[in-house]
Amino acid sequence: MGIIEHLNQSPFRELVGIEITDIEEGRAEGRLPLEQKHSSRRGDLIAQGGVAFTLADSVGGAAAISLEGRPTPTIDFRIDYLRPATTDLRAIGEVTRSGSETSVVDVVVTDTDDEEVAITRGIYKTSALPSDAPWEIETA
Repeated sequence: MGIIEHLNQSPFRELVGIEITDIEEGRAEGRLPLEQKHSSRRGDLIAQGGVAFTLADSVGGAAAISLEGRPTPTIDFRIDYLRPATTDLRAIGEVTRSGSETSVVDVVVTDTDDEEVAITRGIYKTSALPSDAPWEIETA
């Protein structure tokens, strides 16, 4: 099973509706079709802020994994919301720094009109996880 297939089997990503669509060295892309269940108001399609956050963190982690080939738990994550999300979302993450302890990944979240909804920066753990860590990944 490849990295994309493994990541897309995450129960939480399935629940939210996130799909990792592309992974290259130091880069990942994902999407989230916006549905009423993501909305912060009944009757309107305005994504609750956690929707863009969750998509961006998932894509950022995938970008870090693309270089490490193993889980990279989130250490820190910040987001700047630029406009309300009212349509399907797309996120592209690029590793800006990869080190022996951490990786830094910048992610841009856009809507279907390619308007920026949020810009983010995540810090992911790249050093070896303890043998009893709950994360695992199969890339072969």
